[in-house]
Amino acid sequence: MLQPSTVYRAFMVLGLVMTSIFALVIAQTNPSKGPSPEPKAETSPTPPPATDYDIRWGVKIPMRDKVELNATLYLPKTPDGSAPNTPVVFTLTPYISDSYHARGAYFASHGYVFALVDVRGRGNSSGDFEPFANEPRDGHDVVEWLAQQPFCDGKVAMWGGSYAGFDQWATAKEFPPHLATIVPAAAAHPGLDYPSLNNVGYLYDIQWFTATSGRTAQQNLFGDSKFWRTKFLDAYKKHIAFSTVDSFVGNPSQNFQRILKHPTVDAYYDAMVPNAEQFKKISLPILTITGQYDGDEPGAMSYYRDHTANASPEARAKHFLIIGPWDHPGTRTPTDEVGGVKFGPGAVVDLNDLHRQWYDWTMKNGPKPQFLKNQVAYYLIAPGNSGANGEWKYAQDFVSLAANPKMFHLDSKNGDANGVFRSGTLTEAQPSEGVDQFVNDPLDTHRGEEVEGVEPNDKTAGIDQRFALCIGKDGLVYHTDPLPKETPLVGCPEVSLWVSIDTPDTDLQADLYEIQPDGTSIALWSDFRRLRYRESPREAKLVKPGEIVKCDFDPGLFVARRLMKGSRLRLVVYSPNSIFWQKNYNSGGVVADETAKDARTAHVKVYHDTQHASAIELPLR
Repeated sequence: MLQPSTVYRAFMVLGLVMTSIFALVIAQTNPSKGPSPEPKAETSPTPPPATDYDIRWGVKIPMRDKVELNATLYLPKTPDGSAPNTPVVFTLTPYISDSYHARGAYFASHGYVFALVDVRGRGNSSGDFEPFANEPRDGHDVVEWLAQQPFCDGKVAMWGGSYAGFDQWATAKEFPPHLATIVPAAAAHPGLDYPSLNNVGYLYDIQWFTATSGRTAQQNLFGDSKFWRTKFLDAYKKHIAFSTVDSFVGNPSQNFQRILKHPTVDAYYDAMVPNAEQFKKISLPILTITGQYDGDEPGAMSYYRDHTANASPEARAKHFLIIGPWDHPGTRTPTDEVGGVKFGPGAVVDLNDLHRQWYDWTMKNGPKPQFLKNQVAYYLIAPGNSGANGEWKYAQDFVSLAANPKMFHLDSKNGDANGVFRSGTLTEAQPSEGVDQFVNDPLDTHRGEEVEGVEPNDKTAGIDQRFALCIGKDGLVYHTDPLPKETPLVGCPEVSLWVSIDTPDTDLQADLYEIQPDGTSIALWSDFRRLRYRESPREAKLVKPGEIVKCDFDPGLFVARRLMKGSRLRLVVYSPNSIFWQKNYNSGGVVADETAKDARTAHVKVYHDTQHASAIELPLR
């Protein structure tokens, strides 16, 4: 899995690790779940008895350039011992095929040949591993090879999430004739949410590149969160250049150094994902799965939006979307709670069974899965934090579901919004004048040392408000009035800030929380921007001192929660100065190479007046 968990990503720090950036808010306090792939061995579901399936180990699949990918095949037993004649489902993974043994056993015991295939350069596959780069062609060739085997009836499907969600889209854009359906879960999107988020690098990168170094699994090293937190904090305090973090950690990485050559969205990343013309031609049945706390929600939703915006009506009718309440791993194995945010028993869906039903429907003329009552299924989290009354809701299309948000303007008294207890307001009335300001000193390490450097409690990361409480001169806080009644928040929040700085560049982040009447804080949404890319992720445009520019935070992250009567919404605006993110020293130079000598303190002004309406759009129903 390539993203950190949403809870992780909420403050992201990855999780991307490969987590929705939602996870950013939670991520900051829960760095072990950034936006990245998840190289963890699966413990669920329990494999069925061995008599339910057979295996073929060490099967070699030839690619067009003579590289051979390694596969383990799981085959259903037949009464007479002959080869089955059934659709084949496969996953293409950098995490060593054995990680998904339980999945292979499950689907083989339910009538499908399941192939676990190592990407080139990993596991027992030959070739060199260059993340994301070879999967389009290799995915195509795997599909066509499997379709020609005697155990296959000519239909091939894909399964998987995170990295294996990405490579389903990468394969589909190559149009292998025998690809029958894809079910991308938590799909990472190169150039968007990994290996950077909106062109801002994660230190989690080197953790993930270490996990995928060599050919064997590195699960224990990858999962040693205390080691990685200690290393990231040490690099942070010493102001190590981001471009040297791999050597600083002890694993000089060719793959890490490669991504540094592509700091923006460019042709390198474009080649990995479908373009508009390819989206227009993709017409196979698709089931997209993501979660509100999934660090890869930005990627999953970007693929979904791009396909439904370009595809024919007939193709759109075959594309279904599920947005659960889950974090990144939960998009494969759902749970009823993430980081202390409780969802209730309705959130625990048997996704193995739903996949099986989907494959039966699309490849065996079975009935449509009963769960898919309409094109879009989303989970509405219950008010409070018991989760007991959470429920699944449905919509015909996502555009109408997320339409008609309400505008709330930033305002303050006498420019005073620097803290939770002296905050500004979010009001429907547009103020005629006003400006708030905060300071971003890249050399000030108190936040990283005193908040992020402390070992987190993963069980409470989603309700931990230590970070917001530490905001002072280094950030701004705004609150709505208490809600007069229980109010659904269903849709995609967006923030627009009019800002000026006295440096050529800086980074900005916006986090949204529900503050319940008893003071409980619930992380809802987060987004992160580098100001030089405010107009385009493909081209930098530095800021002139004193120039007032607009910065939009519109990641398209979906929130569905019933807010309690008496709750307030809290918006926190600040410049990330984090042990988990590539630090921007505000000089306007190559950020990856900057160190303390390049540091410039940015004085950030946020305007809210007649000409500069800084505001947040809230999808309150």
